[in-house]
Amino acid sequence: MKQVKTELTRFMMLYKFALDEMNTKIDILKQEFQYIHEYNPIEHVKSRVKSPESILKKVYKKGYELSLSSIKENVKDIAGIRITCSFISDIYELSEMLQNQQDITVIEVKDYIKKPKPNGYQSLHVVLQIPIFMSDRVEHVYVELQIRTIAMDFWASLEHKIYYKYNKTVPTHLVEELQKAALSAAELDETMESIHKEMNTVKEEHKEELNINELAINNEKFQLPYELLHSFLKK
Repeated sequence: MKQVKTELTRFMMLYKFALDEMNTKIDILKQEFQYIHEYNPIEHVKSRVKSPESILKKVYKKGYELSLSSIKENVKDIAGIRITCSFISDIYELSEMLQNQQDITVIEVKDYIKKPKPNGYQSLHVVLQIPIFMSDRVEHVYVELQIRTIAMDFWASLEHKIYYKYNKTVPTHLVEELQKAALSAAELDETMESIHKEMNTVKEEHKEELNINELAINNEKFQLPYELLHSFLKK
């Protein structure tokens, strides 16, 4: 029993480590955007590891073999990260940046933004695989990303609450109202995207001259020596 518990603990810890790795990657991009591009497309990041009970339910539902090797290969959403972005364009840009990282293998992409589910659900789902370096081995672990806008996330949260309340048997009129709300959320995203693009155009036209002698990182300001600037300008 002690050996079984050790193996189960190692198995679950793998997904915790995978989330740590991915959250670090996302945080690096977030900080890069903040300090270099002066714009952060990431509003919120939430991660979770499926509970053993939830994993077991999925195994029985899908008819998978009840073994750690089978679960590891077939259940690809044990480690999950939900990223909320400001705009639809941010979703695709962020997804591409993560997919292009050398140690990440892209397994599957499901675009429910271009092709929403029948109930109106929208989101970009990306299944990735990343290496986790343990003390005695290297494990390649699946992580599922769900990237969506604030409006999409609000709709998905509301839909989940309604289905939970009615135990998945939702009255027809509420299903229809949810579909209408999904269309409204999509229209809102398009409008906000348009405003965002217009604001960027205005910002570029009225951009103030940058103080090239100063850097600001973590609310600290650093004066750059003229010799250092000059050496870069000569390259």
